[in-house]
Amino acid sequence: MTQPVNFIGVDLGGTTLTAAAVNVVSGQVIGRHQVPTLAKEGHDAVMARMVSLIHAAIDDAGLSKEDIGGVGIGLPGVLDLERGITLFLPNLPGAWRNVPLKATIEAAVDLPTYILNDVRSFTLGEKTFGAGRDVDNMVCLAIGTGIGGGMVINGQLYLGLDGTAGEVGHQIIDPYGPPCGCGSRGCLEAFASGPAIASMALKAITQGLTTLIAEIVSYDLNKVTPEVVCQAAQAGDPIAQDIYERAGFYIGIGVANLITILSPQMVVIGGGVAQAGELLFEPIRRTVREHVHVTPIEKIKIVPAQLGTDAGLIGAAVWASLQLRSGRALQATSER
Repeated sequence: MTQPVNFIGVDLGGTTLTAAAVNVVSGQVIGRHQVPTLAKEGHDAVMARMVSLIHAAIDDAGLSKEDIGGVGIGLPGVLDLERGITLFLPNLPGAWRNVPLKATIEAAVDLPTYILNDVRSFTLGEKTFGAGRDVDNMVCLAIGTGIGGGMVINGQLYLGLDGTAGEVGHQIIDPYGPPCGCGSRGCLEAFASGPAIASMALKAITQGLTTLIAEIVSYDLNKVTPEVVCQAAQAGDPIAQDIYERAGFYIGIGVANLITILSPQMVVIGGGVAQAGELLFEPIRRTVREHVHVTPIEKIKIVPAQLGTDAGLIGAAVWASLQLRSGRALQATSER
């Protein structure tokens, strides 16, 4: 039996829930739907919303359930991939401890369902159809509310123990640095994530430094975001430019560590903060050149992600197709 080429990819975020039908041969995304996650309503309500969204994506793509090979779901946290259970989703109310997501969705939509960490999904999407499609070894960073990552080694998504490989945002940059949400101190995420950038801006404003950041938000500190800091930096504000310089420096240190250890062909950087473009990439690349001395850095590309906000759901759909194919291969082997 030929495996369908269309799979449903789902991206569960803290604020938005997105689903679409993905052609895992061409990468085409159709029937895309997005709704508020409304995570405060609890995991049962969110899963019910996810089921409705999956059905809506199938209908709007002009497909039937028989045209769909399965469902892949990208989630922000620690998962039991084998059992399809969420263990700890730190950015969602209740943390989704021991929620049987796979079984719940399978029962509701009658399609095989597989789960994967959201940034590993992003990595798989970029490897398959994005910036890394022509390389065999790559590292991805997604910089937003946190800093997540993923690795591809010899053409395969590398998951490590229990799918936890790739937590690049929790490498220690300074053991005496600020506390991180993971429980450690001085993680890259604590220095250069979106909240860290906003925090640097707030500190500058409260210190009385003259900056466009304050003017843009009419001195309402609750409105300071990385996007606002980026806007000020692009307008020539030296305080905002220095903030992105510092964030790029810290990310560059993290990338230099990864390059020295893994020697990848490519480093792909995406996420909301990366939308700052060269404001961020220039200090990253400069810092890497200054700190990598035992790896041929001239052969390594540091590039923006290409798939935008669809990378995660594309990767989740590809993951479902790979898992289904693997399961059928194992079944065929066992029947010989």
